Amino acid sequence: MAIYHLHVKVIGRTAGSSAVASAAYRSASRLRDERLDRSHDFSAKRGVVHSEVLLPEHAPEAWRDRERLWNDVEAFELRKDAQLAREVEFALPREMSEAQGIALACDFVQAEFVDQGMVADLNVHWDVGEDGSPKPHAHVMLTLRAVDETGFGPKVRDWNRTEMVERWRERWAGLANERLAELDIDARIDHRSLEAQGIALEPQSQIGAPAQRIEGEGIDDAANVADRAELHREIARNNGERIIADPNLALDAITQQQSTFTRRDMAKFAHRHSDGLDQFNDVMGAMRGSPDLVELGKDGRGEHRFTTRAMIEAEQRLYRAAELMAGRKRHEVNDTHRDAAWSRAETRGLVLSGEQADALAHVTDGRDLSLVVGYAGTGKSAMLGVAREAWQAAGYEVRGVALSGIAAENLEGGSGIASRTIASLEHGWQQGRDRLTRRDVLVIDEAGMVGTRQLERVLSHAAEAGAKVVLVGDPQQLQSIEAGAAFRSLHDHHGGAEIGAVRRQRVDWQRDATRDLATGRTGAAIHAYDGHGMMHVAATRDQARGNLIERWDRERQASPDKSRIILTHTNDEVRALNESARERMRTAGDLGDEVRVAVERGARTFASGDRVMFLQNERGLGVKNGTLGTIERVSVQSISVRTDDGRSVAFDLKNYDRIDHGYAATIHKAQGMTVDRTHVLATPGMDAHGSYVALSRHRDGTDLHYGRDDFANQDRFVRTLSRDRAKDMATDYEQRDPAQNYAERRGISFRERVAEIVKKIVPEKVRGMFEGLRLPAEAAPADSSMPQPARAATQRNAYAPERKVAEDPEVALRQARTQALVRHARAVDAILSGGHPDGKGSPEQMRELNDARKAFEEVRPYGWRDAEAAYVKNPELVHETAGGRVASAVRALQLETEIRTGRNADPANNPSRRADRFVERWQKLDQTSQRQYRDGDMSGYKATRAQMGDMAKSLERDPQLESLLANRKQQLGITFETGRRLGAELAFTHGIDLGRGRGIGI
Repeated sequence: MAIYHLHVKVIGRTAGSSAVASAAYRSASRLRDERLDRSHDFSAKRGVVHSEVLLPEHAPEAWRDRERLWNDVEAFELRKDAQLAREVEFALPREMSEAQGIALACDFVQAEFVDQGMVADLNVHWDVGEDGSPKPHAHVMLTLRAVDETGFGPKVRDWNRTEMVERWRERWAGLANERLAELDIDARIDHRSLEAQGIALEPQSQIGAPAQRIEGEGIDDAANVADRAELHREIARNNGERIIADPNLALDAITQQQSTFTRRDMAKFAHRHSDGLDQFNDVMGAMRGSPDLVELGKDGRGEHRFTTRAMIEAEQRLYRAAELMAGRKRHEVNDTHRDAAWSRAETRGLVLSGEQADALAHVTDGRDLSLVVGYAGTGKSAMLGVAREAWQAAGYEVRGVALSGIAAENLEGGSGIASRTIASLEHGWQQGRDRLTRRDVLVIDEAGMVGTRQLERVLSHAAEAGAKVVLVGDPQQLQSIEAGAAFRSLHDHHGGAEIGAVRRQRVDWQRDATRDLATGRTGAAIHAYDGHGMMHVAATRDQARGNLIERWDRERQASPDKSRIILTHTNDEVRALNESARERMRTAGDLGDEVRVAVERGARTFASGDRVMFLQNERGLGVKNGTLGTIERVSVQSISVRTDDGRSVAFDLKNYDRIDHGYAATIHKAQGMTVDRTHVLATPGMDAHGSYVALSRHRDGTDLHYGRDDFANQDRFVRTLSRDRAKDMATDYEQRDPAQNYAERRGISFRERVAEIVKKIVPEKVRGMFEGLRLPAEAAPADSSMPQPARAATQRNAYAPERKVAEDPEVALRQARTQALVRHARAVDAILSGGHPDGKGSPEQMRELNDARKAFEEVRPYGWRDAEAAYVKNPELVHETAGGRVASAVRALQLETEIRTGRNADPANNPSRRADRFVERWQKLDQTSQRQYRDGDMSGYKATRAQMGDMAKSLERDPQLESLLANRKQQLGITFETGRRLGAELAFTHGIDLGRGRGIGI
């Protein structure tokens, strides 16, 4: 997994350091130190794969010589305590090849340091850890002074500012993630805690030795260990300080993988990111005191559970987008197209079961949101293949996505739907490419593995675009890596088609066992396999592993044409099983000449006949993370592989080295896989979800092995493999139907507490109520051919039917608008007064709100939108306007109209001119704020920044202007893509705090 690590320090004489010695160590070279009159020789150091000095404009060309550069630095700095250089060390994504990692490091260093006037000595290290995994990272030594053709000038103090370090952290994370997405690599730097201040919390696992004492010819091991420990504590202290300053950093980090958490989870996190008891207590106090922490109550084990307001808001956005889509019906497929697709499938020998036919009817019935829950091996992809033909015949474009590359490949292979990863699709959207339209049908496979935030982003985009989304998955299989159980929750809310007839297994009792696994009856499935001689126990895990390999080898030789895979829970066990299986292959003479090569996970021995697995998506090769194949030819430089789908793939190891032996795989790698036979080694880390996946991949049979040193008896074995670790949602704890209440099933009964908490968040609730909602297509403004005053004169206020509209058209229009404004405010007020925690009212109240919006739209296009935008900023206006006091609301509407249109009383409303005015005003405010800050006018500075925040927020309600400004980001000061909506990106780039839950799409 890619990690986030960027550490900055100064190399100076106070610590006894030498710039020349430091450069020699980092470049693994021999350099002469003229000041000390000695040589520093680290040429025996291994792992340096790239080394160069990059010069800014006007720097002396002689400084490309590293020895000359750093000796000149030493000579120029006369003080005995002089600071000589700044070092920036950052981890490179291990999922990249050497060439890709070097290119990424060079691009980052050039843009962030060299282009800013620094001389940069860049060295990329590709070390390998004790566990065989790569630890690629870069060291950049930077000069501290301005340079020109004559040499060094004064030191640049701006480069020492904290804001620069924060910028480097932010830019590195953004650039790395952008490059990972471009390469279609299923990994991201976990830098989302940057959302608050652009500061990441650094992990405590360090890369390589800090090498703070490198003047001598060697490095003392004890000193090295001490340096590591001190650096570990330093990072923990720094992280603790950041959390104390902004506890949301910690809360955001904790909720990346879980929607709710306990005090114990908070304590574990605080312990990892603090140094000493005092700071630990301060960190815990900061987290407990955060206004964004939401206490839910005690769970069935008596532990207090918590979530965050941000998590609740993300879930509410998800539900609103889903509800909007579920209520629309824009993608219907007529019977002719559906029947024709069905008939073509039958001619190919595909006969749909009754459940598959029902699922086909469900996904093609026209609704913008469809959900299909299917057990493992039920033929979901086959059904989707028929649906694809029907959709395409009806004129829709069908796209497929999945969380992982191999799942996307399986979806495409099983259904014919062109598919890619969700990360790749989102990256395209951020670049303005591949956006959805009303003619699109997006199929998301293995939807149960998609986290809440990611699924919310996709559904919100689809809802805005008017596209259709089909979610397909199984909530009981492997859970999402990120926080939430969004697919399960949406199915609870909206229902969907279910396919329970298992087709993958060829024997009835095995199909029954798969259904048992899917419905939580793991023990029944295990007993079934035990009763049919497929469960095998040994005294120890080592013996169980040996028995598994023995059985695998016999089965392999007896049925060489059958497909098979060995599955287990951990990567360590996968490696041990791969080595054992390969030894059997070599002993049997089934492997060719062996070649020792260096790959991403360390040194490996390969031969023709070896099974291999690809570990990274690579479009050029047509392989995914998880693709399996057999080696045809191998040399030190290159490998040719016959993939299991029959293609021959050849590649140079310098360009692609993400392969490993493929006899065994982790259970996570196996979701979506189908083989003839599986061999499973069970270990204590497994649970009901892993058991379900592992024991449902086969067609013909599976063999389940375990050791008594891991499981004392079969009862313990069954209990462990039956553990339900299903992820939850924060809003699970506020559902009101005990029969369907996930919280109740966990022994929790505090829904009212959540409702009370959410109700208190009045401004956020107002925002949440309106966010993501749009006027339905059928509620568009009335025919513009009718003069607006005439249309207005026909309106009657539902709350004052006895009141007649004035005869004067202009007066009639004003009265109609006032009546519509009041009616709309009363509809909003009724919902807000109802105390609904999700910000929605009863069906009757929501219908009245929609009717009020339509009536408002008739007499004032965009009126209800402007009103709701005003209510977000000032919730008190709602009740005031509902009571008939409309003066403040009218002024607020006028302001929102000006913000939306950019007019500010300018009668011209040309779209391009609006964009010009926005840019001009933004630049003027930005310059004003900078001047106020320099002058110390903090009250004026805050007022100006508030105006800039309002401008940024206004873009969320004005997609036309947002689109017009998309190509003018540089003029707005946006030089770095963050992947947010433009308004949020604008605010983030300029450090403007928009607050939480304000409808800005981040």
